[in-house]
Amino acid sequence: MPDRPRFLWLFFSLSGRVNPSAYVLAGLLPLLVQLFLLYQFSRTPLGTAASQYWALAWWIAVIVSTWSTFALTAKRFHDFGKPTYYALISLVVGAILLVILAFFKSDPGPNRYGKRTNAPAER
Repeated sequence: MPDRPRFLWLFFSLSGRVNPSAYVLAGLLPLLVQLFLLYQFSRTPLGTAASQYWALAWWIAVIVSTWSTFALTAKRFHDFGKPTYYALISLVVGAILLVILAFFKSDPGPNRYGKRTNAPAER
């Protein structure tokens, strides 16, 4: 599988499974992007065009990272054999659930969401 589709699958698809290490590492990327944009915003004088640009970029990153975190969490729940709607809990509970999921072991072997972890579901 080419890198770009795999990257898009990891952050935006709701199919497949991810193991704890991939979940943690992939979850750090949206956080780092948000922190970088927030840092850039804090460096610019308020009320300037540049500060408005960085603020808009940050809000876009928050929206995109919310979806990507939801997709990652759904795939993490799939690794336990649980359905996608369990990931809705992450929108309510947030960071606590993300840390908890990082420490649970996966279901061994294939389940109904995929034959192996860290891969899209095969149809």
